[in-house]
Amino acid sequence: MNYWTESPKNIYVAAHRGWCSEYPENTMAAFRAAAELGVDQIETDVRITLDGELVLIHDATVDRTTNGTGKVCEKTLAELQALDAGSYMGEQFRGEKIPTFTEFMEYVKNFPTLTLDIELKEYPTAGNEALAYEVCDRVLRTVDEYGFTDRIVINTFSGKLHEYIRKTYGNKYRQHVYYPITCMGAVTEDPYAYGFCCCMFRALYGELNMATPEEFARMASLGPEPWAGASVKDEAGVDRAIECGATLITCNNPDKILELLRKKGYHA
Repeated sequence: MNYWTESPKNIYVAAHRGWCSEYPENTMAAFRAAAELGVDQIETDVRITLDGELVLIHDATVDRTTNGTGKVCEKTLAELQALDAGSYMGEQFRGEKIPTFTEFMEYVKNFPTLTLDIELKEYPTAGNEALAYEVCDRVLRTVDEYGFTDRIVINTFSGKLHEYIRKTYGNKYRQHVYYPITCMGAVTEDPYAYGFCCCMFRALYGELNMATPEEFARMASLGPEPWAGASVKDEAGVDRAIECGATLITCNNPDKILELLRKKGYHA
């Protein structure tokens, strides 16, 4: 099955950390709402706990999105799941937990056309290389076990980690890279020679962090699908994404973006 039918005329919608404008980000509540809404893709972030469990949380610390404090990597899974990861978005979400990667995969396996954008947040910085590569390998192994190999893009802001994936797995996995290239730190290979898709950043339109139509067109000519990042939130942003030739929009409010794209005839 071809899961990747996005185009400038059929723009995919990816729910950034789930439906995070209305639900607590990177929780099962946000993922369920996005999947049931009918998004094309869910984006999420993977980190590792002190006792080696893979969990879904964006920040290196729990401070912003839970009632706790401290680094994710210094807490066990039990300690993390004792935290309230929902009430910062409202009392109705009190008791939401930081989910495990396996819990997430168990849920999304029931949506036969859904694609995933999995961002690796453990970077191979000095002294952390082995752990970063282990997390990467475990994520990809889990993806394979659930039959999602052809339904994911693997995403990281680390050029070094992208190159590890490329060297270790060849073209087995679709890689999500970034523009400008400086977003990925040091690179020794051209990421646009192997990337499947590329988020096109550049703070050109005020608060809308999106590259120019010319930069989108150049990226498409190099091979990667040019995607619009999560700063798109309204009709002006959707119109700019359409103008630029984006084939996917990552957003916090997928309900609004889907509605706008369908109204304009840019979503199947």
